[in-house]
Amino acid sequence: MESDALRDLVKKIFGDEDTKAQFKENPDSVLSQFALTEQEKKAVLSTYFKVGLVTGTSPQLEATIEPMFWWL
Repeated sequence: MESDALRDLVKKIFGDEDTKAQFKENPDSVLSQFALTEQEKKAVLSTYFKVGLVTGTSPQLEATIEPMFWWL
């Protein structure tokens, strides 16, 4: 990750259910609480809109990574 702010955002979203719910409802309201660069904000939103909030065992993550497996 590029910055402490981005790392803090990820920790907050996945460590606090209220923040996670707020992010799902209004991502910009959560992003504005962190000193992210515009590039970081775009990366977070792009990833979120492509795969949602995923965990290590989520179907979204598996569906995203599985096609990449064949490149290895």
